[in-house]
Order: sequence, then structure tokens, then C-alpha cells
Amino acid sequence: MTSSVPDSGLASGAVVAGEEYRLSRADLVRYAGASGDFNPLHWSPRIAAAAGLPGVIAHGTLVLGLVTRLLAGWLGDPARITEVTFRFVRPVVVPDDGVTVTLQARVAEHRPDGRLALTVVASVAGTGCVGRGRAIVRP
Repeated sequence: MTSSVPDSGLASGAVVAGEEYRLSRADLVRYAGASGDFNPLHWSPRIAAAAGLPGVIAHGTLVLGLVTRLLAGWLGDPARITEVTFRFVRPVVVPDDGVTVTLQARVAEHRPDGRLALTVVASVAGTGCVGRGRAIVRP
């Protein structure tokens, strides 16, 4: 449901971009190799359980990468993303059969310099995994 053309005249609260991304354990392994983050919380159910987690979890930076992918797709140019701030409130657990992460970006405010402040929500099965997700973009 990604909007095709950025518009600085969008009303506050307007959804500007949204998408669902499917993550698998294989995605976590590929991301670990690309990022160099081989923390076993991202691939070992035994280690994740010992750490008190409900299962293997996605890298936070992988989820943040999905956010920038969503915004860059909407904006048409990743250089238009000037700031992204996230606070994870719960991990994205990736079971053996994978998980769907839903992302949505809404206009929070129009800034005097012409940029837009966006609220970005990431959720799994309707439960939010990010608090204070915010992006500043040049439409």
C-alpha cells in the first residue's frame, strides 16, 4: 500500500507508506553475514531461551533497514531521509516458519523548513514492537 508520489501537502495523520515484510530464519542468517552481527540470539533457540527471550529474534538493525526500505520506496530516493529514530519496545520473534512485520508511516507534522516528520509503526500480528518510531524526510 505504498503511496506513489510524496506530497508536502499531505494532512497530518495521513498514511504515506505501508508494507508487510516476511522475515525467515534464513533472512536472519543472511543479515548476520552481511552485518557481521553473529550474536546467537539471532539464530540459536537455546541461547535465546537461556536469555529469557521467547525465541530467536530479528536484529533491530534489520527491522530498521526495512523501515528505510519502505521510506526510500515512497520517496524515490533514500537521500531524502534525513533522520530516523527508533526505540524498540519488544523484540521481533522469528519462529521456524517465519514472521510478518507490518510497517506504516504517517505524517506527524509539517516542519517550517518543508520537511515532514513521520510517525513510523512496526508491528507483528497487531502488536507493536517499536515505540517512538520517527523519521524526518524531504518530500
